Amino acid sequence: MDVTASRLALLAGTGSLVILLAAFGFQYIGELAPCKLCLWQRYPHGLAIVLAVLFARVKHRLLLWLGGVASLSTAAIAAYHSGIEQKWWQGPDTCTSGSIDGLSTEQLMAQIMAAPIIRCDEIAWSFLSLSMASWNLIASLLLAALWFYAWRIWPRQDISASIYS
Repeated sequence: MDVTASRLALLAGTGSLVILLAAFGFQYIGELAPCKLCLWQRYPHGLAIVLAVLFARVKHRLLLWLGGVASLSTAAIAAYHSGIEQKWWQGPDTCTSGSIDGLSTEQLMAQIMAAPIIRCDEIAWSFLSLSMASWNLIASLLLAALWFYAWRIWPRQDISASIYS
């Protein structure tokens, strides 16, 4: 089978679709509610799916580059989230269990009431000692590599297919 930009874009878009379906499966079937950063990681995958569908119809090289950027975006959010889970850095106040030192009773109560039920600094599920955010980071980097490789080979591949289809 010949590796073409179209096939790579389809594979990358399908990869994002599988990741989103898995996330929704964990949420609705596995009853693991997502935190704020988990939700943020989904948006670039949705965009990547749209870009893959658009590329199947339009065949514009910019769509391949944008797909790579979308995958890198979700990888960056996943890396940030993984660091918060590992306590390498502090996450957003509305998403983590930050320090309460120096807070007044009113400030503490406001922080408690504003906090989401699901915290970003707790690992809800892991496989092979990696959280979902870490797995998303790995998968998203691989998907970005597919997108950017498709972008790189586009001028040499699929030209005749885009003209005649």
